[in-house]
Amino acid sequence: MRRPVDMPPAAAGTAHGWRVLVVDSDEEVHAAARAGLHGLALFGRPVTLLHAHTEHAARALLQHESDLAVALLDVATPPLQAGFGLVDHLRHGAGLHNTRIVLRTGPADPDLDTLLRYDIGDCRSKAELAPARLRATVAAALRSYGQLCSIESNRRSLERIVQSGAVLLEQTDLRGFAAAVIAQLAIVLDVPEQGLVCARDTGPAGECRVLAAAGRFAGLCGQPLRALPASRATQLLRRALAQAGNVHGEQGGIALYIGRRGEQDMAVYVQAPRLRSRADRQLLDVFCANLRTLRHNRGLLERLHQSAYFDTLVALPNRAHFTEKVDECARQGARNHILALLDIDDFSAANDVMGHRFGDRLLAAVARRLADALPPSVLLARVGPDTFGVLGTTDLVVPQRLLECVRQPLPVDGVPHKVSLTCGYVLLPHTAQAGVDLVKDATIALKRAKRDHRGQDLRYAEQMGAEARDRALLLSELRAAIDHARLYLVYQPQCELRSRALVGLEALLRWRTEDGRLVPPDQFIPVAEHSGLIVPLGQWVLATACATMRQMLDAGCAPRRMAVNVSVAQLRDPGFFETVRAALAASGLQGRHLELEITESVAVLPTQLLESVLTALRAEGITIAIDDFGTGYSSLSYLERLPLDRIKIDRGFVRQLREGQTARIAETVTQLGRKLGLQVLAEGIEDAVTWQMLLEMGCHEGQGYHIAPPMDQQALLAWLQREVPAGLATA
Repeated sequence: MRRPVDMPPAAAGTAHGWRVLVVDSDEEVHAAARAGLHGLALFGRPVTLLHAHTEHAARALLQHESDLAVALLDVATPPLQAGFGLVDHLRHGAGLHNTRIVLRTGPADPDLDTLLRYDIGDCRSKAELAPARLRATVAAALRSYGQLCSIESNRRSLERIVQSGAVLLEQTDLRGFAAAVIAQLAIVLDVPEQGLVCARDTGPAGECRVLAAAGRFAGLCGQPLRALPASRATQLLRRALAQAGNVHGEQGGIALYIGRRGEQDMAVYVQAPRLRSRADRQLLDVFCANLRTLRHNRGLLERLHQSAYFDTLVALPNRAHFTEKVDECARQGARNHILALLDIDDFSAANDVMGHRFGDRLLAAVARRLADALPPSVLLARVGPDTFGVLGTTDLVVPQRLLECVRQPLPVDGVPHKVSLTCGYVLLPHTAQAGVDLVKDATIALKRAKRDHRGQDLRYAEQMGAEARDRALLLSELRAAIDHARLYLVYQPQCELRSRALVGLEALLRWRTEDGRLVPPDQFIPVAEHSGLIVPLGQWVLATACATMRQMLDAGCAPRRMAVNVSVAQLRDPGFFETVRAALAASGLQGRHLELEITESVAVLPTQLLESVLTALRAEGITIAIDDFGTGYSSLSYLERLPLDRIKIDRGFVRQLREGQTARIAETVTQLGRKLGLQVLAEGIEDAVTWQMLLEMGCHEGQGYHIAPPMDQQALLAWLQREVPAGLATA
């Protein structure tokens, strides 16, 4: 029978919890696994760790494993790096097709063909297997394993129902049908064939009699139900017939009503353990519905199709149905058709803050609003946790209209809730193409829109696919660069414009490849943010910058503060506040020594979450600056609510001064900052004229090549020794 996503079938170990195998020659990895997972319970079940240090030991363990949820395998160090023999054995020798595999890799991840061939879910370096990160990785893998088990159980159950339908259709008389019902229900439930089928006579008396019996009930055929000895079976059958519905015994046993009011009543009893899962009971409801239909030889396949291809939460077709329809449409070379994917912006954050019940109702509300905006001939489906798919002709499906349909707040539990959607879409080609490829193309467009055009629509273009592959390659190279310590920090001085005093340093992340090439930050940082690498990478940046500040304090040449950039992903991390405190404590710094720079993109975070995090940081004495102001999302009211200390004028506006263009924007930002009681710092000062213009506008501080370029720690110390005595005093 089917199980919920977070509870795989009983055969898959509900009794003993999640089984996680760690195969690694490095004892530190095993220690990290124990530190992160020992005693942990996820999704209501405990995690059980299995350990093997060699391939031979792992193979011996796998001989006895039929329910391995996750395998963390080392392919980075000898002798385990020699090949994928253990991976192949796990998939094909041990037959563990659902087990989620996480590889501990070396400098380079395996090629894409290998990952796909062995269904490898994730690759992590040793540095990424710290206890906290390992817990997140294993939790995601367990959820995926549960989903796969649920899908497999669903498939088996639906296959059994289909097969039972074929058998039942062959029965030509009612008694044969009744006997086959017991047999097929036992197969569906995977229990011994023991049961009764009772039907009410069609005569005036309307007495119930046993039509078929099996197992220990075999001798009861033909007897009236009232004449049978009192038992659990007779009690449940009477209740099912009286209620015209299914009855589940508290101590086991199931009586299913398979008749119809106004026609011949019929019920079947089978001895089976009590079904506690709602999903199991729903599947039995489907089975009963099919039995009723089978009695009239119509509608079986349609009902099964509805069960397999429908999302009950939002009352819409699901991804499987949507993909099939796209495939059908695309292979016919349909003209003037569009496939659009719409994603609810910031749904995960709302779900975390407001709770999953709120999230479910929000999904249903968005589904209703979209359905109201589309004609019946257009296909609307739920294709992801917070993503909807739309398929129709271009005259009926207009992405901009779909985005506008949620502009008015949605009622959720009677309270208006404002949301926005982002859309990625693709126009169906005139030539035949696989539907799954078109869904993939639309997904690429959606991800690009979420990154660069949030709240807008974006059409798929061929270069997007190539860029997606390039990003995947860059991510692999970035992981290798982190493992080989090729990332480093440089520091750019910040000065007070009026006094020329050195007031701060900004720590900037750089990446130099093995061949000496510098990778621009605007290329690799978005990849790090999208992949989640930015969280551990940001921890390293923070700790390294604080250590540098400590050294300068000890040398007596430190400015007031060290500024460190912080991404949205870091602010969303529940452990971010403690990470900052730990970095300060490790270097013996006070909060006043640190400034955190955020960008206007933090506007995508829930205001309550952002305000609480920033307020807690400022309570520690840490100052907050908003970087690249004027280039992002923020409104004045949003800016006024945030607990800020400083605004940084984007270098693009400062460049306009140098190029003789209007100074209006830079001057407006400066005046705004002063009105709000904030310090104003200009980036990109590259000559004395620009310095003087900013000073006259009332700008307080600045940084740029006219003051000093970004420097590594050694060059910075030399610069301080040379420049500070020459006129740049530390404040």
